[in-house]
Amino acid sequence: MTRREPLNREKVLDAALALAGEEGLKGLSMRKLAKTLGVEAMALYNHVRNKTDILDGIAERVYSGIEPADPGAPWPERVRVTVLNIYRALARHPVVPMALATDEANPNSLRALRPVDDLVGTLYEAGFEDDGIRQTLGALNSLVFGSLLLTTAGFTTTRRGEAEQEQMDHYLRRIDPAVLPNFSRALPALKAADPERDFIRALDLLISGLVAAAPGRS
Repeated sequence: MTRREPLNREKVLDAALALAGEEGLKGLSMRKLAKTLGVEAMALYNHVRNKTDILDGIAERVYSGIEPADPGAPWPERVRVTVLNIYRALARHPVVPMALATDEANPNSLRALRPVDDLVGTLYEAGFEDDGIRQTLGALNSLVFGSLLLTTAGFTTTRRGEAEQEQMDHYLRRIDPAVLPNFSRALPALKAADPERDFIRALDLLISGLVAAAPGRS
């Protein structure tokens, strides 16, 4: 008889991240997670408190794996690398930004907050004061989470299934260029979106604005 390896928090979070990736936030439940692990649901409570604790745990895991920027690089490059690494880490696990955006997860451990702390320190070094840092973090977070959420719906997502594709094609055929000339002209570009390329372009534009606004700029 094969002996089952003992359950621990790390194994629970591994399985939860995989399950949420397959079935989304609504598909992640203690019952389904227990079934995936081959245990009774009550056994999970020895390692996690509830679903919120699980979501905090998987968000912390994703954030703690974000590669830091080179501390010797110029501050604009450090901002760029840190924010791009955050975007890429979250894009690999779309359930995490969704949980954060809907306030279902709010990790506050040191490991989860390290990338944000690095970013704030870089902005202080650039000469920004408290209010400027608050505004800058808001802009950067809006870019990261807005870009990630937009890629889950509309023209920038890969449609799944023939029915969804047919529905979208029908919608596009109904758009009259005579009534919506500008939107009609932009449609081919909207459908040909490259999420990461577009994110990097927007990030570079934002950083150019930060460099121009930096208090330490001569």
